[in-house]
Amino acid sequence: MTVKVKAYAKINLILDIVDRRNDGYHDLFMIMQSVGIYDTVSVTENKSETISITCSDDDIPLDSRNIAWKAAEAFFEVSRLKNKGIEINIEKRIPHAAGLAGGSADGAAVILALNKLYKTDYSVDELCKIGVKIGADVPFCLTGGTLLAQGIGDVLNRVRPLRRCYIVLAKPDFDVNTGYAYRQFDRFGKSHTPDKLGMLCAVQSRDLKQICDKMENVFEQFIEVPERITIKEIMKNNHALGFCMSGSGPTVFGIFACRSDADHAAAALKGFAKDIAVCLPVSRGCKIVE
Repeated sequence: MTVKVKAYAKINLILDIVDRRNDGYHDLFMIMQSVGIYDTVSVTENKSETISITCSDDDIPLDSRNIAWKAAEAFFEVSRLKNKGIEINIEKRIPHAAGLAGGSADGAAVILALNKLYKTDYSVDELCKIGVKIGADVPFCLTGGTLLAQGIGDVLNRVRPLRRCYIVLAKPDFDVNTGYAYRQFDRFGKSHTPDKLGMLCAVQSRDLKQICDKMENVFEQFIEVPERITIKEIMKNNHALGFCMSGSGPTVFGIFACRSDADHAAAALKGFAKDIAVCLPVSRGCKIVE
């Protein structure tokens, strides 16, 4: 039997690092949004008694370094089920190392697929408890939509959904290591704190213009991304309501009220970004399709 899952990317409408914790992690305040670009993750039972991974992207590790592999191990450990053998196939559409939670989305998809395959009937909360063992973004990717994420990203609260809009994603040909990004925060701190209350009020009122005005990512204060200023300028010139970097980068996203403006921005960004996509907000993080 095979279970196929759409694993959606995410963006951060706001991201603030509140403090460094004694355990080395960081307390965060984020409003996260699932978007309609997705990986397709298929999990198939076999009799190998092992975990194996195939992937359409040659840059993705196919061993225990892959979050999808870790997700499967965590599921079997928590459920105490014997792994009779599974094959995980990942069709990548979410750019790798982009600040869009592509790896976490794949891990979430594996947990959801195994819950279906093994008929364990875990609730979303129970699945999230498995997910947080392998990555702070995995609980969000299991839940999805528009959520306030606090703690290390694992304390989730539903907020009002983002209005229909068009989101342009632009990833320069440059990777950012998340661990390095946090070390830069620990070294330099932040010079400005994003307006968390203002953003929360804007989200709860579903005021798209105010949301765009309040978008801010604290990582932009100390992570340099080539072409970021140019990408934002192109988005602005094509009538973006707002733009911001997602996660620890390097992807920059712009929000547009009009599809034609989004398409024009995407066309103008060619040559300045390696990966470009136009998508909509979506209401979930993972969806079983087969």
